[in-house]
Amino acid sequence: MILTDTHTHLYSEAFDEDREKVIKNAMDLGVKRFFIPAIDSSYTASMLALEKAYPDNIYLMTGLHPTHVKENFNEELEHVEEMLSTHKFYAVGEIGIDLYWDKTFLKEQQEAFKFQIQLAKKHKLPIVIHCRDAFDEIFEVLEGERGDDLFGIFHCFAGDYQQAQRAIGFNMKLGIGGVVTFKNGKIDIFLDQIDPKHIVLETDSPYLAPVPYRGKRNESAYLINVVEKLSGIYKRSEEEIAEITTANSKAIFGI
Repeated sequence: MILTDTHTHLYSEAFDEDREKVIKNAMDLGVKRFFIPAIDSSYTASMLALEKAYPDNIYLMTGLHPTHVKENFNEELEHVEEMLSTHKFYAVGEIGIDLYWDKTFLKEQQEAFKFQIQLAKKHKLPIVIHCRDAFDEIFEVLEGERGDDLFGIFHCFAGDYQQAQRAIGFNMKLGIGGVVTFKNGKIDIFLDQIDPKHIVLETDSPYLAPVPYRGKRNESAYLINVVEKLSGIYKRSEEEIAEITTANSKAIFGI
């Protein structure tokens, strides 16, 4: 069984003490492919070091996370643009809009989101969307960018059935992680109505650990708990869930 974690922050300080062990634990359980989203330029060096250490397993993205869109966002976007022209990346992400913590920079977040979508199109890359309390705002930007060259993943999807269908309508796969195991996660209620060809697996580690690890540091190894839950929802074997979702990740990332 080969599993793909389409969203893990393995360069996070949360793994500074035992990163090698965390990666080995995941690989021993069949998680062989790790896609690494960017946050801002301050993490670029550690992301590149991670890729160098695990060239056959680590696949990098570049982008500016919406919560890091501040006064200097234009400089950060220049960094993303420069990285895309000098290094191989597999997606532009994570990008999007987050209105949960702070609405001060909504206009700048919208501008950065749109700009990075256009960068992704230019480089023929998928986007990986971060959305928090911002479905309407995200969909508004996507509507303006709709086309065959717009595709990617709606990371950590936590919307309702209608929002899931709308996201899929924009050529997005739904990133399913620990939330699907939460009692109040809600997506497990309708997920069986979504064809599994539209989903990919993720952890978002070190965040959003699945049950029974909820509240603790998340790890890519815990992807198996997500697979177990999805196996129950779809009434398919864990091997089949792994096979379908890894194939879906290959369709998105091209590898």
